[in-house]
Amino acid sequence: MEQEKTFKAINGYGMLTLILLLFVGSIAGVIVVKFIPLFIITLLSLILSIGFVIVNPNESAVLVLFGAYKGTIKNYGFFWVNPFFVKKKISLRARNFDSDPIKVNDKVGNPIKIGLVLVWKVEETFRAAFQVDDFQHFVLVQSEAALRKIAGVYPYDNFEDEDADLTLRSGGEQINHELEKEISERLELAGIHVIEARINYIAYAEEIASAMLRRQQAAAVIAAREKIVEGAVGMVDMALKAFEGKEVITLDEESKAAMVSNLMVVLCSDEAATPIVNAGTLNH
Repeated sequence: MEQEKTFKAINGYGMLTLILLLFVGSIAGVIVVKFIPLFIITLLSLILSIGFVIVNPNESAVLVLFGAYKGTIKNYGFFWVNPFFVKKKISLRARNFDSDPIKVNDKVGNPIKIGLVLVWKVEETFRAAFQVDDFQHFVLVQSEAALRKIAGVYPYDNFEDEDADLTLRSGGEQINHELEKEISERLELAGIHVIEARINYIAYAEEIASAMLRRQQAAAVIAAREKIVEGAVGMVDMALKAFEGKEVITLDEESKAAMVSNLMVVLCSDEAATPIVNAGTLNH
């Protein structure tokens, strides 16, 4: 496969001076000497002037002569090349692609919406110019294809796939690294260098978002309840041991059970407890 090659162009200022001398000299010769064939030099100077090319910083010019690739100018400045060269400008600047969220199915089949941000630039101009029809459109299509593939490999979260060590929501840099690697492999054909690729938007699709939100809320409530019960049991145990250790009062098993029940209700209740003051004995 042919690779990019650097073209050493002639300094444009020197050629500009030469062409001006030829043009002015030939016109003066025709006027003063009346030598009509000097118009050929005038025409030649006009043809040579077509070869001027300006390359801006972080820009390149791909040169083609009658269908044959001759090289790429990557140095910026004012140059002159063969006037029959076809000159195609390609920017070497870094570019951003912020995709709109697309709807895909994750590993377990849940519909999700996911988007990415991609920072890329052209690294090899020959591939960008001749390996694909439109390298910019190629970047957009292949980036979304890579995003769809990554989204289908991992679950959104581990609610339905509890064995999943890596998920789209919590994978972070590892998921972004996998995405960047996948995009880089796809864009190598077009000579594109991927500077950075990361997921910048991820959410459940609208049709299941409310159901998934309720499920997440239920899971959070259950987890909170587990912590509350665990703490309440510890507090009840401490209370019983304190009563026995300090010999404040001697409780039989039935009294212990009643006290445990009352303490658990107070500690685990969503609302503040409303105690009833017992003005009689312990048992009445």
